[in-house]
Amino acid sequence: MNRPLGPRDSSTGPPIPGIIGSSPAMQEVYAAVRRVARSKASVLLLGETGTGKELIARAIHQLSLRASGPFIRVNCGALTESLLESELFGHVRGSFTGAVGNRTGRFEAAHTGSIFLDEINSTTPKLQVKLLRVLQEREFERVGDTQTIRVDTRVIAASNRDLHDEVEAERFREDLFWRLNVVPVVLPPLRDRREDIPSLVGHFLNYYNDENDRYVVHIQREALEAMQDYHWPGNVRELQNYTERAVVLADGDELTVDLLPDAVMGREKRPVGLRHAVDLETLTYELVRTGVSTAGPQEDALYTKIVNRVEREVIAQVMTECDNVQIKAAKRLGINRNTLHKKIAEHGLGEEAAG
Repeated sequence: MNRPLGPRDSSTGPPIPGIIGSSPAMQEVYAAVRRVARSKASVLLLGETGTGKELIARAIHQLSLRASGPFIRVNCGALTESLLESELFGHVRGSFTGAVGNRTGRFEAAHTGSIFLDEINSTTPKLQVKLLRVLQEREFERVGDTQTIRVDTRVIAASNRDLHDEVEAERFREDLFWRLNVVPVVLPPLRDRREDIPSLVGHFLNYYNDENDRYVVHIQREALEAMQDYHWPGNVRELQNYTERAVVLADGDELTVDLLPDAVMGREKRPVGLRHAVDLETLTYELVRTGVSTAGPQEDALYTKIVNRVEREVIAQVMTECDNVQIKAAKRLGINRNTLHKKIAEHGLGEEAAG
């Protein structure tokens, strides 16, 4: 299927490959992408989960002088520190248990092209030191090796957290932040570009019609209004998911309100502040944001207050799930039984828990 391109503007350059939307917010993104694409600078993409950071990263690569080279994507949040280190830099045979042969890392595989480091905010301090070296010196060693490898790889990184906050909290190296933040590009959430929803829905309808051999080509006015009124915490990814669902469930050729989930129609009942959460990451973000924003201007010790509340709720729910049997709950939580017993007492969860 040929996917539509972004808006063409001969005065500012070529279209942006694979991106849908003509809202003012997206026009700012297009302008930033065109400016940065043909440079050699590192790029930092910022935005909520589901805003299309990988698509923008691919567009930067495709519009750059490196377009003929490889584009390599790595989700830094999906792997443990040791696995991610091997994934990024490679390893040699025998460097750790299971290393039965040499392996080329993603940085090396991306030589002459671009590497997209998604969720870079989740990397550990140890890996951040190695990433800083690659950015500064363009060199590294494979895990377990002493031979230095030099690469010509452009780094495009993305974060769904404010890296300024991560630096202040000492979870992210400040020097690495400034090396990545040469050209920041902020992607707007879907709720800030609602005028793009009709074209996005149309695009996804075409795509999933082809995928499922369906013919849903009309959108009921009430359905479109509901979609434009919805908050979209999961952004374009959530919209895509709901459009696919509608195509699969539709009996006729129209996307109607009865094909939309209760959340979009305002019928879903959830606790205030978490009403629209669609995944664990978004839910956590909304919970913390609510805790911080509702605190008084003079209130401090927010870390302890918020974390303690979350810890108490996790323990309480897992204990309920495990019929208040501590040994089962400790295993489910992945903590020592004595630790669990202590925390139950600290949080005043009662004496009804069994041993």
